[in-house]
Amino acid sequence: MTDAYAPTYETTDGRVHTVMGQDWDSVLGAAEGEHERVVINMGPQHPSTHGVLRLILELEGETVTEARCGIGYLHTGIEKNLEYRTWTQGVTFVTRMDYLSPFFNEAAYCLGVEKLLGITDQIPERAQIIRVMMMELNRVSSHLVALATGGMELGALTAMIFGFRERESVLDLFELVTGLRMNSAYIRPGGVAQDLPPGAEQQIRDTIMALPRRMKDTADLLVDNSIWLARTSGIGKLDLAGCMALGITGPVLRATGLPEDLRKTQPYSGYENYEFDVKTQTSADAYGRFLIRLTEMGESLNIVEQCLDRLAPGPVMVEDKKIAWPAQLSIGSDGQGNSLDHIRHIMGESMEALIHHFKLVTEGFQVPAGQVYSAVESPRGELGVHIVSDGSTRPYRVHYRDPSFTNLQAVAAMCEGGQIADVIAAVASIDPVMGGVDR
Repeated sequence: MTDAYAPTYETTDGRVHTVMGQDWDSVLGAAEGEHERVVINMGPQHPSTHGVLRLILELEGETVTEARCGIGYLHTGIEKNLEYRTWTQGVTFVTRMDYLSPFFNEAAYCLGVEKLLGITDQIPERAQIIRVMMMELNRVSSHLVALATGGMELGALTAMIFGFRERESVLDLFELVTGLRMNSAYIRPGGVAQDLPPGAEQQIRDTIMALPRRMKDTADLLVDNSIWLARTSGIGKLDLAGCMALGITGPVLRATGLPEDLRKTQPYSGYENYEFDVKTQTSADAYGRFLIRLTEMGESLNIVEQCLDRLAPGPVMVEDKKIAWPAQLSIGSDGQGNSLDHIRHIMGESMEALIHHFKLVTEGFQVPAGQVYSAVESPRGELGVHIVSDGSTRPYRVHYRDPSFTNLQAVAAMCEGGQIADVIAAVASIDPVMGGVDR
């Protein structure tokens, strides 16, 4: 018998009921004994902005039976663009991938280019220290965003306000040193774009002295908070075996108790000379990842302080003028500018200097043929870059192993079998940045 109000028809996914009102009894009666399957789209998040994550969830009541990630909506084509730019221009592109940790993108790329050039040991000590200092400040700013947005998504709006408040002070340092708050293209093959401006060291020291006191607000607010514990403890669990099977790195892996950190296991940029601890937890859940990020910020500030103590006058770019970026920047009233003496030399005093400057800027330098993989420990885990050179002035191929892309594989393992409300906490604890995924 057919019901005029609630017609049914068969599909490959089972029986479908068309409900039009006043027919609940008929529908419920027909659906008895059938597997009820509800599919919802959580997202896309932030559509048409920086990267889009869509979560496709299959539910039985409030329980997630299947979770899948939909990615690839907003490819930037950065890796392909690099093949049409000089090696130095590449930095301007890669800094925009994971936009919350731009210095790590730049460092991984430049370390790879320097390996191919064979100049790894020629990078000035001051440049190496500045690189480490900027990366660790960047780790702090990235973790602050993770804590702030994670708190916001779980309803802890005060945590969001505190997180972004502290991040502003770090971004002020980035602006002071590089001229830009984000996407600075500051780390270049051979060193860094320019030296620290006058007064920067003192300002950095003042900031890292103030930050621990201010970050304590977040710790006091959340660490033993019963509501925060109820929303994160035991949520999004992924043990060591699961992490190893999926290639998960960063805080998610360290929350299982494994002290895996490239700064210790495969040191780069002189990290072997710094004293710091690799923070771990054993809970393997969202709360453990939160605690790791909280304590890692303290270790990063400790490393920055060591950097400031080690800084000594010296060059910040490799001596080889056929590689070194020719600009000699000096800070002007606008915060950044070119050295007038340098411009006078290349434009009015030396034809050779002008020719060299022109060829290096327009054509770039040649990199010997070969391939290399270099990796750094980003705030989200192992950030690796595979670079292939054919001996020309442009990369033949550049491919990033972005931890956000790899770590998103854990969504299904963390969410299936849990509640729909816990999906928010689990994904927030991974801290994916879609700029690194849709690249």
